[in-house]
Amino acid sequence: MAMVASDELTFSDSIVVDAPPAAVYAVVSDVTRTGEWSPVCRRAEWEDPARTGEGARFLGHNDDGTREWTTTSTVVAARPGEEFTWEVGQSYVRWSYLMRPAEDGSGTVLTHAWEVLPALHGMYADKYGDEAAAVLARRTESAHASIPSTLAVIKEIVERDAG
Repeated sequence: MAMVASDELTFSDSIVVDAPPAAVYAVVSDVTRTGEWSPVCRRAEWEDPARTGEGARFLGHNDDGTREWTTTSTVVAARPGEEFTWEVGQSYVRWSYLMRPAEDGSGTVLTHAWEVLPALHGMYADKYGDEAAAVLARRTESAHASIPSTLAVIKEIVERDAG
């Protein structure tokens, strides 16, 4: 059975985007654009398009090549130019985009972070039984692999849109 070390259950990577933090935030906080950069989330939509800040919920329609599924996420932080964070399901996983001006003035440092929260373990045990550890290992590998490529695509999109 595949086991995942606890230090692998969080991961982040960063990239410098040649645009101000507000421009980066405008892109990453628009969940309806997620399908443009995510290798797994094909599309997302707000449950209530009039509500898009903290407490807002959205559906993510996912496909990893082996199965398709839909998740409901809740925005837990929406600070323009600084942070856009959401939790999937009943606080199973937290995803974040963090922005800060680059020290050399070259744009925005964009960090994309992923963290498995304690509730996921129980849900996976109930849903997958003896396969829970293997499923978590595959999901962890996918998150670690996708974050750098997601950042690269977001950089291209923001810089194109800002240009």
